[in-house]
Amino acid sequence: MPRVMLLIPSASYRAPDFMDAAARLGVEVVVGTDKRSPLEGAAHGGLATFDFDDPEHGANEIEAYATLHPVDTIVAVDDGGTLLAARAARRLELPHNPVSAVEATRDKSLLRARLQAAGLASPAWHVAQAAEDPQVAAINARELVGYPVVVKPLALSASRGVIRADDEREFVEAFNRVTAILKTEEALAECGARHADRVLVEGYIPGIEVSLEGLLDQGVLRTLAIFDKPDPLVGPYFEETIYVTPSRLPEDAQQLIERTAERACLALGLRDGPVHVELRLDGREAYPVDIAARSIGGLCARTLQFGTGMSLEELLLRHATGAAVPTYERDWRAAGVMMIPIPRAGTLRAVEGVETAEAVPFIESVTISIPVGGKVTPLPEGTEYLGFIFARGDTPAEVEQALRDAHSALRFEIEGLFSPPDFGSASVRGSA
Repeated sequence: MPRVMLLIPSASYRAPDFMDAAARLGVEVVVGTDKRSPLEGAAHGGLATFDFDDPEHGANEIEAYATLHPVDTIVAVDDGGTLLAARAARRLELPHNPVSAVEATRDKSLLRARLQAAGLASPAWHVAQAAEDPQVAAINARELVGYPVVVKPLALSASRGVIRADDEREFVEAFNRVTAILKTEEALAECGARHADRVLVEGYIPGIEVSLEGLLDQGVLRTLAIFDKPDPLVGPYFEETIYVTPSRLPEDAQQLIERTAERACLALGLRDGPVHVELRLDGREAYPVDIAARSIGGLCARTLQFGTGMSLEELLLRHATGAAVPTYERDWRAAGVMMIPIPRAGTLRAVEGVETAEAVPFIESVTISIPVGGKVTPLPEGTEYLGFIFARGDTPAEVEQALRDAHSALRFEIEGLFSPPDFGSASVRGSA
């Protein structure tokens, strides 16, 4: 029986789904985590704690652990474990992506440089020091990139700290906000001090945004799904809401997406395992926006089923352990997820309408992931969603509409002092 080490940060949503897949396959699992168990008492498999913040030190710890408890493969579930997985697998001479390739997925400036050097479509960009005078940085943004621009932390995930600025005044506000985020304990823990002293400034790319879920095998990309993002992502923040697959884009556009994603992975040096690629299409070119050496985040993987019900997690574990994959063909039905946005900062006091939302045709489930009484913070400072809505149907259009109808049935009472931006039709009641 193969023994798999799953690297799962304690804050991950995904531990139960991977553990369920391992149980179905009869795979022995040891979970490597950073702080506390993300399994909430699950008994299947072992548990060990490693240093995710310092991948070199963490790799030493995994090497020592594997000397006593050998493992056959290491799988990173979220961004926080990808570099640790690559370093540890290299030490143990297990299948892995090159460390330098994974490093490029965890540093947006390195990602931009590699993609540009390989001749892929790329916006103008430069790196600004976080300690730089914001007014000077705004002038440099105008001269080196040209407005509108997008200001990004180098190594934060889930669109955290990503802000569009259309002129120098907006740039100063965005720059100050991003650098303030980078000083927080939570951000430093995610990106490390070596990535918190600079920000990426790149040209805003107009057009539609999509994501590709893929699996690399010896450098060849197999597309598992292309997700449309029907809500425009134009800023000033870039909170993702709805993902729907299969894509409704023309076949030639989808082929362009697949070719560009494979070229981007090759440019970085990625060659094995799951990849999640974000791209923008401006009508002529496909621009890689971000690449992650892991599968789709949060609970969104639940939208994907293969063959007669194989989950994405099971497919990935089969690939990682060398087991046969019965099929890579996705279930024929359209599927989608809505990541329920947090409309205002405060404390979640009540959630209503879940049963009504789940009764909407084509809705499979509604999961509220923040407990009542929990603190909620929207983007660009926040890192979470209120929850997830899942739908499955005959067409992408009916899935998208079902997600919107279910969202409109939900009511959130958030106690706080801030007025909510317009996120759509779900009702938010606030109190001071």
